[in-house]
Amino acid sequence: MSVAEAQTSTDSLAGGSIPEHVAIIMDGNGRWAEHRSKPRHAGHRAGVAPVRKIVEHAARRGVSYLTLFAFSSENWRRPKSEVSKLMGLFIEALQRELNSLHRNNVKLRFIGAREQLQDRLCNRIEAAEARTAANTGLTLIVAVAYGGRWDMVNAARRLAEGVAEGKLQIGEIDEALFSEALALGGVPDPDLLIRTGGERRISNFLLWNLAYAELYFCDCLWPDFSEDVFDAALEFYARRQRRYGNTQKQLGIA
Repeated sequence: MSVAEAQTSTDSLAGGSIPEHVAIIMDGNGRWAEHRSKPRHAGHRAGVAPVRKIVEHAARRGVSYLTLFAFSSENWRRPKSEVSKLMGLFIEALQRELNSLHRNNVKLRFIGAREQLQDRLCNRIEAAEARTAANTGLTLIVAVAYGGRWDMVNAARRLAEGVAEGKLQIGEIDEALFSEALALGGVPDPDLLIRTGGERRISNFLLWNLAYAELYFCDCLWPDFSEDVFDAALEFYARRQRRYGNTQKQLGIA
């Protein structure tokens, strides 16, 4: 089944709803390689295959938005050789996967500090976004050179510029306007965050947008992530009661 066909599938998990937006911190590539006595970049390369599988599976399950944390603002601190290989891998993966993503109606969007990226990668990103802009299937959002604190500071600067230019009044700034100024502006906040690799933290990822997300942590290292593990996270989500500060009684929950 293609991603386009899967998007219209009625397949769903019994007992609960499917999250509209799933975000994933893809952690554990380096440790996966080290456990096999391989260089770290071998783990990053092995981590490409699960991305392809999970994009297809998320569409099959009816997820509308999938956001992947590919490279954080803190990852620049890693050895230059590892960062260089990662950037090369991004370019290679974009070149190899773009045709398939476009053919299957996937819309690509990238968030992060693009000014920090190589011109070659930026050009690939812009071309991929332009080519898939009209697609109406799953929206795949890739966070590269992204940090939650950077995102909020950047949003504050945008709003301050609007005030300085007389286009915006300070009193008009509220949560909705701030949200629109963030990198995920125009996209529903994630309903479910999945983090692989055994760590129990969000590591400066979508700090504002994850305020009410359900958090699912698993020990599976990212290269070993599978459709079954993704489904386990969806089943966890389906069992949750999302109250947004209300009581069970207010929501009519026994």
